[in-house]
Amino acid sequence: MDIYVALLLFTAITSYLLWFTFISRSLRGPRVWPLLGSLPGLIENFERMHDWMADNLRACGGTYQTCICAVPFLARKQGLVTVTCDPRNLEHILKTRFDNYPKGPTWQAVFHDLLGFGIFNSDGDTWLFQRKTAALEFTTRTLRQAMARWVNRAIHGRLCPILETAQSEAKPVDMQDLMLRLTFDNICGLAFGGDPHTLVPGLPENGFANAFDRATEACLQRFVFTEIIWRLKKWLRLGLEVSLSRSLVKIDDYLSEVIDKRKEELMNRQKDYDDLLSRFMKRKEYSSYSDKFLQHVALNFILAGRDTSSVALSWFFWLVIQNPRVEEKVLLEICTVLTETRGADMAKWVDEPLDFEEVDRLVYLKAALSETLRLYPSVPEDSKHVVADDVLPDGTFVPAGSSISYSIYSAGRMQSTWGEDCLEFKPERWLSPDGTKFIMHDHFKFVAFNAGPRICLGKDLAYLQMKSVAASVLLRHRLAVAPGHKVEQKMSMTLFMKHGLKVDVHQRDLTQVIANMKQETEN
Repeated sequence: MDIYVALLLFTAITSYLLWFTFISRSLRGPRVWPLLGSLPGLIENFERMHDWMADNLRACGGTYQTCICAVPFLARKQGLVTVTCDPRNLEHILKTRFDNYPKGPTWQAVFHDLLGFGIFNSDGDTWLFQRKTAALEFTTRTLRQAMARWVNRAIHGRLCPILETAQSEAKPVDMQDLMLRLTFDNICGLAFGGDPHTLVPGLPENGFANAFDRATEACLQRFVFTEIIWRLKKWLRLGLEVSLSRSLVKIDDYLSEVIDKRKEELMNRQKDYDDLLSRFMKRKEYSSYSDKFLQHVALNFILAGRDTSSVALSWFFWLVIQNPRVEEKVLLEICTVLTETRGADMAKWVDEPLDFEEVDRLVYLKAALSETLRLYPSVPEDSKHVVADDVLPDGTFVPAGSSISYSIYSAGRMQSTWGEDCLEFKPERWLSPDGTKFIMHDHFKFVAFNAGPRICLGKDLAYLQMKSVAASVLLRHRLAVAPGHKVEQKMSMTLFMKHGLKVDVHQRDLTQVIANMKQETEN
């Protein structure tokens, strides 16, 4: 009997090693280990995950396949991951064969407790209905005006006083934290007309904001584990799954109160609201919307509109600090516009934040923000589920049931796409030869706002907010990274700075900028 067991075991091991040799030779990219697949490499490079993926993609010509689980029958589909940043493949995935690459069951299961079947966590007809409804609202000028009001109020009444206090007291501030608070207040105002007041003196804690942060953190942690493990933890009420349950109760209570109050106000015509929630509630289809659906509408837009802009602004301020040439050109443009719109009296430049027309004229600033997003996209990676067998434009075969990840971070750092200076912070690459017009690159080269049918509806609103905040801060203050503060990436689905962005705030001296502006005018 022992001989038969030994023989069976030997046969099984030999068969596995033959299979593993075959499968590992067919895969390009990071090394695949027996049973563990590419997990050792992922763990070893976790703190530099995005750069590690970019290194692998450069070495493999823009696409590679790896095996997360080197176990027969699982490796072919569930364990196989295709990683790409090739613009041809991105167009194929995000546009040409859009229906074959949905978010899929894994993504939806992870975020369902928080986002339900909202626009950012749904596929098919459910997604299409919400997309069409939201698209109608995002094209209205009144929504842009509403966004401008929330942004300008946050800048003038909240951000500027906090920075002025930090300057007078010579105390560093965390710009990433301030930007998160600013964008959270703004997106809550735009999404459901509420103001959580997180960006106010003293920077108080806010129950809804904290619950939202804990819920998103818990959902993101689910990606680290297999679905079986996190569902078991949820059932046993372990770890962050407990925090998620408690946070969801607080979020539900807060938004239920908002929705009930808004129903009453709209019914009694007490006030004409222009937020997204009210706009959904005013539509003819409103009778078919449940309160839970309306909550998910609000939460989906908060998730999309808060972290993305705040993280982009944080990296922008850091890059500007590292590149004085770019900072000077941004300031020169702002001063030129304000001279033409408000006159030469600099006191009038800081009385109020920039208005619509003034912000729209800041072409170089938009280029600098776009260059920031190319190098440090707010969402560095996204993934899709493969419905049916397919062949990508570069010849890579992807089987049904597998997953495909596209690295947005790597897409902005490939020499084959952006040239030999691809790692340089160079806003000029977004401008016309004479430097007067903004030139948007192909959406499948620059994927920071997604592309295809799922391209970001709020892209223009995001630029409006980022340009307004950036111009107001740089016009008034010179920022410098606080001594000893280390800036590095946090490994999460959003490209946060791991330790924030601690800066010293100094008074801006525009004397030299004005002198340069006059000299340029004379020339």
